[in-house]
Amino acid sequence: MQETPLSDNREALAFVDSLRKGQVDTVVFLTGVGAKTLAESVAGECSITELVQLLDRCTVIVRGPKPAAVLKSWGVRIDGRAAEPNTWEELLPELERLDAVQDRCVAVQEYGVPNDVFYDAIAQRGGRVMPVPVYRWSLPEDTRPMEQGIRDTVAGVFDVLLFTSAHQLANVLAVAERLGLQDAWRQSAASCLVGSVGPTATSALQSAGLRVDIEPAHPKMGPLVRETILEAISRTRPPSSPGAR
Repeated sequence: MQETPLSDNREALAFVDSLRKGQVDTVVFLTGVGAKTLAESVAGECSITELVQLLDRCTVIVRGPKPAAVLKSWGVRIDGRAAEPNTWEELLPELERLDAVQDRCVAVQEYGVPNDVFYDAIAQRGGRVMPVPVYRWSLPEDTRPMEQGIRDTVAGVFDVLLFTSAHQLANVLAVAERLGLQDAWRQSAASCLVGSVGPTATSALQSAGLRVDIEPAHPKMGPLVRETILEAISRTRPPSSPGAR
């Protein structure tokens, strides 16, 4: 998958205009690449220096370490951070703790697709949502590696499948359907050890009818790989014979 910046991002420019007019109370950054893309998309109208000054007037909340790192590099004050596993659900307590949602305009830097469930949760708490789309998820320019991976899964080449994003599954299923292999891929995936980086990816996999065997305690690539390896080893180790030590 790849992030494709929006070519004509009027919403991002409208967001900057609203910041200048003092109409935004809270800004939520969901991804690091989204924060960078937002700054790039408005660079012709708003310098990074001005953007930082405008954000400092607001309550700023981040979903995870990646947007936090980007904002820190700019010198933006961060008021709240979602706890692990860093999903939108962990953002809600931070919004409430900081009194940043009730009767507030909450701008949300989107990631790939609108999160309508998150927006509904903000509205239910008395907030007004301002979506700020900056990119859309799309297929990679070269889908041949993915196509080969799908064929290899169907052929039984893989024992383990790892997913680090919910949208990865959407793309795999779309390409498998195009190849006429979606049903075969699903059947083969059911025979593999399936690892998911966190709750959002897990929910997508389970909604698609796939079993999730591993979800690490910390939603990061390193723990996902380590815990998957340990699980794979435990499944392949021969059982101890009675009386063996």
